[in-house]
Amino acid sequence: MELRNKTLEFLANHLRLETAEMADILEIPPRPELGDLSMPCFKFAKIMRKAPQAIAKEWAALLDGQADFLERVTAEGPYLNFYYRRSYFAENIFARAEAQPDKLISFEPIEPEGTILVEYSSPNIAKPFHVGHGFSTCLGDALAKMFSYRGYDVKRLNHFGDYGTQFGRLIYAWQHWGDEKALAEQPIKELTRVYVKFHEVAEEDESLYDAARKHFSRLEQGKEPELSLWEHFREMSLVEFQRIYERLDISFDSLNGEAFYSDMIPEVLDMLKQKGLLEESEGAEVVDLSEFDLNPCIMVKSDGSSIYATRDLAAVIYRDRTWDFYRNMYVVGREQAYHFKQIFAVLKRMGHPKADQCYHVAFGRISSGTEEFSTRHGKIILLEDFLDATYKKVLEIMSEGNFDMPESEREATAEAIAVASVKFFYLKSGREKDISFTWEDILDFNGDTAPYILYTYARARSILRKASDLDFSQAKVELLVSDAEFNLLKDLADLEPALEEALKLYEPSVLVRQILKLVKNFNRFYRESPIMKEEDADLRLARLALCELYTKELKLALSLLGIQVVERM
Repeated sequence: MELRNKTLEFLANHLRLETAEMADILEIPPRPELGDLSMPCFKFAKIMRKAPQAIAKEWAALLDGQADFLERVTAEGPYLNFYYRRSYFAENIFARAEAQPDKLISFEPIEPEGTILVEYSSPNIAKPFHVGHGFSTCLGDALAKMFSYRGYDVKRLNHFGDYGTQFGRLIYAWQHWGDEKALAEQPIKELTRVYVKFHEVAEEDESLYDAARKHFSRLEQGKEPELSLWEHFREMSLVEFQRIYERLDISFDSLNGEAFYSDMIPEVLDMLKQKGLLEESEGAEVVDLSEFDLNPCIMVKSDGSSIYATRDLAAVIYRDRTWDFYRNMYVVGREQAYHFKQIFAVLKRMGHPKADQCYHVAFGRISSGTEEFSTRHGKIILLEDFLDATYKKVLEIMSEGNFDMPESEREATAEAIAVASVKFFYLKSGREKDISFTWEDILDFNGDTAPYILYTYARARSILRKASDLDFSQAKVELLVSDAEFNLLKDLADLEPALEEALKLYEPSVLVRQILKLVKNFNRFYRESPIMKEEDADLRLARLALCELYTKELKLALSLLGIQVVERM
């Protein structure tokens, strides 16, 4: 970014053009032989009354040799191409890395505009934590880490699904088919069993749904035994979930689920009534959203019970009062897009000042082959089983390799690789793409996978251990001018811009793609540039310094995705 700005200033000074005129069109060429930056001249043809090709040729002659940081400036048809002086570029990269050792190379400080709330994970109480929840959990955690790195005050929210008519169904199911011993041994498994049983029986006898609604109505009124059962199920679920979060190294600032906001529902309804927004429709109370081309949003069902839309409105109001948020982000599946459109539209009708500062960060569906996961039909793959299977596979591979590593270290390394592999599985593709879940996706250790990335890190660390006690401050980094070295340096400089783009789009896969590009170019550098066997001591030290910089930057970039490196593999 710094040399891009330097190029813009250079052009402004020599061509007498405004920086803004060139900033939007300055681009990275599609092929490296066309330069490091390129500027099309079509925009200036009408003003200068010349063909773009003639302008490019004229400007190349004027600019070539006029900047110490540029090796040359050439014309290629209507394009003006700029080639960095590689020795200057290398020195610049290392100087910037030294100036901000805890930041990516191209980091530029910003003034955060306020607190960012990120709601993610949000599993349902008394239901399994399956691979579908893993998508929200890993995506949301990565976004929270990236925004926090950029200097925002980030609050991580886990909005548990701990309320609603499904709990009426669960309570009915437990009272009729529950097993206390099984609940004590494997609470989530037992609660899932009776929940599935409820829906199987209800397919033949729909009266069960009426009975379940009555149980939830009693729960809303705080009656027993519904309240005690709900509290017991919730407590047992949180213990189970916490074990998974600890394994993923994920934590939250708030665990307020839907139930937390139930006491605010009367206030929300009063606010809607005062603004004349509540209307009666077939016994229910709704807010008309026809001006947004949306269906009416139900606030209170015909039986008088609340609905999650009401609780979501209460949550927005509470969060604004508590944190005065700048952004309120919901990392929730794409299938909830219409729901959030309704919620945000109701906020606008209410005149809420933060209506336009709420965002639905949608992600795609997780399926196994052609089947989507469904708790009520018992079609699920537990996230914990996903982690365990990956761990066992990694451990097996490491054991076959006869690694000279103590068993405890081997197990810890296998666990780190397994967790990294699972997180990478969710983050490597665009978030709105559907993921067809197969074990091969996560257990393939070739290609664009976390083990591939971690291995290149461990390889570089191994090289550095062999060359310990070196003073990299004495390295003549201006010697790093080969294609492999220069491309690796450019990729390191591009990590921060990739992060900026990822934040703009709420899309961690943008950073993932840059990391993969970086790793592939490191492997090219490793193949083409002898390090320990290099006879020139100055060049050897410079290449070791590049290895050191690579590991530092890669470790930091991966940490923003929630992925931890391993020192040996």
